[in-house]
Amino acid sequence: MKFRTEITPPESNSPILHSEITLALGSCFAENIAAKLEMHKFRVLSNPFGVLYNPVSIRQSVQLLTGSRNFTAADLFKFSGEWHSFYHDSFFSSEEKEKTLSQVQKQIETSAIFLKSADVVIITYGTSYIYNYRKTGMTVSNCHKLSSSEFERKRLTPEEVFSESRFLLDEIKKVNGNARFIFTVSPIRHWKDGAFENQLSKASLLLGISEIIKNYENCRYFPAYEIMMDDLRDYRFYAEDLLHPNKQAIDYIWEKFLSAEISITADEAIGDFGKIYAALNHRPKDKFSEKYKDFCRNQLKEIAKLQEKYEYVELTDEIKYFTENSG
Repeated sequence: MKFRTEITPPESNSPILHSEITLALGSCFAENIAAKLEMHKFRVLSNPFGVLYNPVSIRQSVQLLTGSRNFTAADLFKFSGEWHSFYHDSFFSSEEKEKTLSQVQKQIETSAIFLKSADVVIITYGTSYIYNYRKTGMTVSNCHKLSSSEFERKRLTPEEVFSESRFLLDEIKKVNGNARFIFTVSPIRHWKDGAFENQLSKASLLLGISEIIKNYENCRYFPAYEIMMDDLRDYRFYAEDLLHPNKQAIDYIWEKFLSAEISITADEAIGDFGKIYAALNHRPKDKFSEKYKDFCRNQLKEIAKLQEKYEYVELTDEIKYFTENSG
């Protein structure tokens, strides 16, 4: 007897190798997957502009990375004592205009280089609702707590989601013709939109993405939204806000992603670096005991072996931690 509708995504014909470079763009779910990849020492960059929710904001951000748009001081505005960018998360905001501009431009430069060499781009759409700044008509990625009256809210149609996605793919192909794409729809519900409006929003995203998958090669869809809504149809898999997936749900979806999108040749690397991650998060009773110092020395030996085995992996932080605690 079966008591739930388990979803098993089809395996990719071009799964992600451990040595490949991955760029993750979009909603919080993109960051969740990127964090899992990073934990197992895949080479990954997640949301260089901060969390992006809608297709237009993701496309605009990519244009900055490909050089189709230039970010200048004119793109900054001052509000509530700080300088902000409508393209970026408030993480980049500061009281000094030059500091904000410098942080943004530096991040664009380094991320542009990463995009050119990316083997895989993961794109996660969260909502088809956009907010256009009335003064300029620009679709903003972050409202930075400005009054809602300064923005016009609109829901993208499936055709517009398809158009924006097509524009996005063509833009990336200008600088990287070899990248593969994985589209997902975030399982996080935008409850402020209301139950009905949230469903319409997700439907527009799904319909738009389905056309992309039909018309473009090297594009796949991973059903994160469907796994959360159907396979994990129980509030015990949600955080306290009843909207975000909890750790158990994220781990479950990661396992599904692993089996569908990650090469089986990466299994050994995932196991190797999983052990180092566990060791790094081990909290001893006595951090200054000789026993823990020996533990750290042994980890340094294991890291040395991994560095020979995986020459492309950066383990500077791990080496620093275990060295400082090895006595």
